[in-house]
Amino acid sequence: MCFPLTLSFPRSTDRTIKIYNVSESSYELSATLQGHEGPVWQVSWAHPKFGVILASCSFDGSVLIHRETKPREWSLLHAARNLHESSINGIAFSPHEYGLLAAAASSDGRVSILEHEPNNSWNVQYIQDNNLGVNAVSWAPHGAYYDPAQPDRVEAPRLVTAGCDNKIRFWVRDETTGWTQDTATDAGSEDDAVAQHTDWVRDVAWAPSLLPNQNMVASCSEDRTVLIWKQSGPGEAWKPTVLHRFDAPVWRVSWSVTGHLLAVSSGDSDVTLWKAGLDAKWTQMSSVEDGAVGAPSQG
Repeated sequence: MCFPLTLSFPRSTDRTIKIYNVSESSYELSATLQGHEGPVWQVSWAHPKFGVILASCSFDGSVLIHRETKPREWSLLHAARNLHESSINGIAFSPHEYGLLAAAASSDGRVSILEHEPNNSWNVQYIQDNNLGVNAVSWAPHGAYYDPAQPDRVEAPRLVTAGCDNKIRFWVRDETTGWTQDTATDAGSEDDAVAQHTDWVRDVAWAPSLLPNQNMVASCSEDRTVLIWKQSGPGEAWKPTVLHRFDAPVWRVSWSVTGHLLAVSSGDSDVTLWKAGLDAKWTQMSSVEDGAVGAPSQG
């Protein structure tokens, strides 16, 4: 059985997205998507309930949303060109419980929220984050917050952003006022100065929900640190701790589907895996050097 895997090549000049089918022993090029006028920085899959849909973001300030209409054949579902005034650095689809939504983080200091409407149009809302720019965005998982008095209620969607002002910020959508900063959980407050980033925050990742109202976020920075932020209940402050100080800037963080392992990609060409013990201390499990895995075959 083959599974779809998307590989884009950051900082490349060919402005394309390559789709690969992956089996246990090989990679096969399935399609090459075009349309951007600048390098493609990131891609994101939508939930399968919406079909095979892929969003891409680019230095050209645009988001393109692609759909596989039949095996190996793709069409452009929506082109949000000139969505931002500067490079769009990160793109992420929301949990499917909130509908077909994608958030895009831009160097112009804003985050755009694209929402698919029943008439097949796309609505756009903007969040003003910080004037220096936004590098990444991550959605809170469905089930991250829970009100036992209203067990059937779907909590409002939430985001966390990574900024060029060395901070992360939490956002929540209000049915009346739209997207607002979650000030009760302001990760940029001076109260958290014990563990703060001192350079651009390059990536942020909200961990899968393991227990209701117990949340965890990882952030990484050019200051060579990864911080783990924990929240013990709705409205409670986020408490940051340092996972590790690396020998080079840290570019990406990614949680396993169970939320027990964190993968960290750093500028020393290593990807390391980390796990928290019962004492809440993080231990490095393994390391993979860049280039250890061979290039995919196009056969």
